[in-house]
Amino acid sequence: MAKMCQITGKTAMTGNNVSHSKRRTKRKFNVNLFTKKFFWPERQAWISLTISANGLRTINKLGLNAAMRQAEEKGYLKEYIILG
Repeated sequence: MAKMCQITGKTAMTGNNVSHSKRRTKRKFNVNLFTKKFFWPERQAWISLTISANGLRTINKLGLNAAMRQAEEKGYLKEYIILG
C-alpha cells in the first residue's frame, strides 16, 4: 500500500532543496502517517487505519462512520483491517 492517508488522501509532496550550491535538486516532504486503532460502534469491532494527523482531526470532527463514508466516496479508503 502506498504512503497515503486513508481518510484525507494526503500523499508526499515535492519541493525545492534549500542549499547554497548551484545544483538544483528536489526533495520529498513525507506526510505525517501513523497506524491507529479505532472502535467502530456500528459494527461492534476494532479497525486499524493508516491516517495522518489531519485525518485524525477529521475523525474527531465528523465521527468515524461519517469520515469513513466520505473517504470511500472519494476513493481513499480501499481497505481497512478489522481486528478480532
